[in-house]
Amino acid sequence: MRLLLNIIWLVLSGFWLFCGYVLAGIIAYIFIVTIPFGVASFRVAGYVLWPFGREVVAAPGAGVGSGIGNVIWFLVAGLWLALGHIATAFLLAITVIGLPLAWANLKLIPVTCFPFGKRVVTSRDLAHAPVHYPGYAQ
Repeated sequence: MRLLLNIIWLVLSGFWLFCGYVLAGIIAYIFIVTIPFGVASFRVAGYVLWPFGREVVAAPGAGVGSGIGNVIWFLVAGLWLALGHIATAFLLAITVIGLPLAWANLKLIPVTCFPFGKRVVTSRDLAHAPVHYPGYAQ
């Protein structure tokens, strides 16, 4: 089921959202100081491309630097990428088939706005070792 959802997601919205994150990452890499923002953008791009079967959890050891990075990211790119997710979710919600994809789009907004201090893990890894992911609430 996850494979089917990921394929439908990729065709209907995943590729275009992926392109938005890659563009943000490339722009961040152009300015040398913002390379950590580019790394975060590419990490989220991989998650947005194939989201079903993966989860976002808090990264252990994320500190003040992650918080400051999240504020800067939100003002520069996070807000605009979140608006892209909202617009895509609205368009997907028009059809019955698109409703689960629209919901998934809305679930991506927190990591879109605040990517620092987060890790993307597979659902299988999370199910086998939930103790290692303290930020994940079951």
